[in-house]
Amino acid sequence: MLNTINIIACIVAYLLGAIPSAVWVGKLFYNIDVREYGSGNAGATNTFRVLGHTAGIPVLLMDIGKGYLAVQLATIIGNYLPGTQQFVNFKLALGICALLGHIFPVYVGFRGGKGVATMLGILAGVNPRAALICACIFIVVWIITNYISLASILAGFAFPFIVMLLFKESIVTMNIFAMAAAIIIMITHQKNIERLIRGTESKIYPFKKPTKPKE
Repeated sequence: MLNTINIIACIVAYLLGAIPSAVWVGKLFYNIDVREYGSGNAGATNTFRVLGHTAGIPVLLMDIGKGYLAVQLATIIGNYLPGTQQFVNFKLALGICALLGHIFPVYVGFRGGKGVATMLGILAGVNPRAALICACIFIVVWIITNYISLASILAGFAFPFIVMLLFKESIVTMNIFAMAAAIIIMITHQKNIERLIRGTESKIYPFKKPTKPKE
C-alpha cells in the first residue's frame, strides 16, 4: 500500500513540476511561445527576457510554487513515513520528480526550463532558511549585475555550502541533493557561463519593458 502511495505521489509531483507556466502564460496572454525567442527555454528567466516583468514575475512565482507544493505532498501522507530520515528522503524524491517535470514537461513536448525557480521552491519546502539565503544571494547579484543567469549560477553554487556549513545538515541525502542541485544548475547554464566569459550574455532588467519579439 505504501509503495503504491509513494508511486502515485511521485507521479503527481512530476505532473505539478511539468506545468509549463512560461509557455501557457506566453500563449494565453501574449500569443507568444517563449521557447521560440531569447534562449529558447520555457522558464522564468526567458520570460523576463522576452515578455518583461509583467509576465516574468507571475511565471517565477508559479515555478517556485509548483516545486514547493510538490514537496508538500510528503506532509499530506507523512503519517505513513515514520522517522525524520525517511520523511526528508521522500520530500527530496518528490522534489526531484517535480524538477524533472519542469525540465522535461509532458504537456509541451518535453521542452522545459532550466529548473532554478522550481529548485528554489523545492528547497523552501525542505529547508526554508537555506532557501531564504539562496534567494537573497540571487536577488542581490541580479540587482548589482543585471545578469539573472549569473544570479542563478551563484545562488546554486552557494546552496551546498549553505546547507552543509551554516546549518550543519546531518541528513546525508540532503547534502547529496544540495551538491547534485548545484551541479545540475551548472550544467543547465553551461551556455550562459560561456556567454558570460565572452561578455555576450544579455542583461535582464526586471522592470524594463522588453523589445517586442520579431515575428
